[in-house]
Amino acid sequence: MKFAFFPGCVLKGAAAEAYTSMQKVCDALGIELEEIPNWTCCGASHAQGVNDLAALAVNARNISIAENMGLPILTVCNTCTLQLRTAKYRLDHDKDLRDKVNAILKEAGHPYEYKGTSEITHFLWVLDDHPELFEGKVTDALQGTKIAAYYGCHILRPQDIMHHEDGKYPESLERLVRRLGGTPVWFDAHRKWCCGFHAQLAAEHDVLTVTGQIVDSAGRAGADLIVTPCPLCQMQLDMYEPEGRDAVQSSVEIPILHLQQLIGLALGMSKKDVGFDRHISAQEKLKIG
Repeated sequence: MKFAFFPGCVLKGAAAEAYTSMQKVCDALGIELEEIPNWTCCGASHAQGVNDLAALAVNARNISIAENMGLPILTVCNTCTLQLRTAKYRLDHDKDLRDKVNAILKEAGHPYEYKGTSEITHFLWVLDDHPELFEGKVTDALQGTKIAAYYGCHILRPQDIMHHEDGKYPESLERLVRRLGGTPVWFDAHRKWCCGFHAQLAAEHDVLTVTGQIVDSAGRAGADLIVTPCPLCQMQLDMYEPEGRDAVQSSVEIPILHLQQLIGLALGMSKKDVGFDRHISAQEKLKIG
């Protein structure tokens, strides 16, 4: 199983632990990743507000490189997935727009035109569709661990673009937690509230409030940790957990894991192996690995 890997900016910067743990976990599961050469930021849900056509062209460029590689694209960031799939959806359904974007790419000297031949998927979706990847590899490391599955917004909506499952009632992350030997716990915020990452600078008080509510909700449900398939959600909840706790007057302090970190722990890797030592909050609370 081989993919053109689109890591996105966060994995190559602030959340480097998500990148290294992704590499280790995919090696262990037999998933081959070939990073898209010279990939460009997806725009992170902001670029289209400045120049929609430029944002489309940037993502068409990324996809066209994967097309030239002859591979489907794998992402591990909800926002990157949404941006790439939105661009693909629009270009595949509007020939005039596709021609306009390809003209921009040609004028810029890009060697490939966008054709729409590479599919775009998320790491969580691949794992959900291929449970056989875990056969004989999962240890008992997560036995007895109660895990709050926090999806984040961009992997679920809009339904016509992000349609792996019912966006209102997702179950893929809970299924994965069970396959890894953990126990998923229901909590109010698991698909209800945005983490606030994209609005942190514009509405700090409101964002810290929802950040605190998410963590508090998971803690009150008895969770030992939160896992998320989005590195932006992980950063928001982990980095701002103390401020969020103050905003909602909560005492909850729990670890926030990247999806691939949880998988690594379930496969027998140590906390250091998956880069947990780079986290901000609840360093002493994780009792696995």
